[in-house]
Amino acid sequence: MTKKRRPALGTGLDALLPDRLEGEYFLCPVEEIHPSPHQPRQDFDPEALEELAQSIREKGLVQPVIVRQGPSGGYELIAGERRWRAAQLAGITDVPAILRHADDEEVLELALVENLQRQDLNPVEEALAYRVLIERIGLTQEELARRIGRSRPAVANALRLLTLPDRALTALRSGRITAGHARAILSLDDEADRLGLLEEILRKNLSVRQAEELARQPRPPRPAAPAPDPNVRSLEERLSRRLGTKVRVVPGRKKGSGRLTIEYRNLDDLDRILILLESLPA
Repeated sequence: MTKKRRPALGTGLDALLPDRLEGEYFLCPVEEIHPSPHQPRQDFDPEALEELAQSIREKGLVQPVIVRQGPSGGYELIAGERRWRAAQLAGITDVPAILRHADDEEVLELALVENLQRQDLNPVEEALAYRVLIERIGLTQEELARRIGRSRPAVANALRLLTLPDRALTALRSGRITAGHARAILSLDDEADRLGLLEEILRKNLSVRQAEELARQPRPPRPAAPAPDPNVRSLEERLSRRLGTKVRVVPGRKKGSGRLTIEYRNLDDLDRILILLESLPA
């Protein structure tokens, strides 16, 4: 018996619903529906939700949400969280729903593709969803690209965005910079240079092309870090041997001042170090 080949998920919304609206169609109380933990979309524009809610008040909710039985009762959303949220704002008590039987992998794929086709995901959410699919299902980038109807370079470029510094990721997620700006930032190897370019983009409201030109400019050489004081290094080694853990001595700006840092792996290790310190002569 030949195994039925699973359709690619990027070929249209109908591909999300084999045999069209397969599953049980019913009116579902909104309070019995809860969001899926597999939903890749985390940011919902309040103004856009209110606009949709107003449309629902006037015309009703035509397109059903797709749900599955929740593990703890009720129903878990597979697709349609934006419509479900707007229906609540509109004061709707029951929404049209289709009950599907789907495992976690299918739920993640369906939610991802629905958002991709409606362009509802910001670049960071899209990249995170790709990474979850790759790590959870064990797909290669090429296999994932086929499943969601994207090119492999598009998937690779999206995943690369996750290597941005945290501040740049936050700016990208909030829309303060675009994916084009992010790629210009990633063209720099040094994190300090990346953060510097980010600040320039935000401060001067640079276009993508201007950011790319700025990224191509040669960076001034950084001053070499001063060689560590051999006396400080010797003291660190002595203290590390005595306490059985890594110890750092950081000289301060004022002569004779500084900071002593003692690392510990867990609370038991901390107790052991405290006992050693308390045993030292006063």
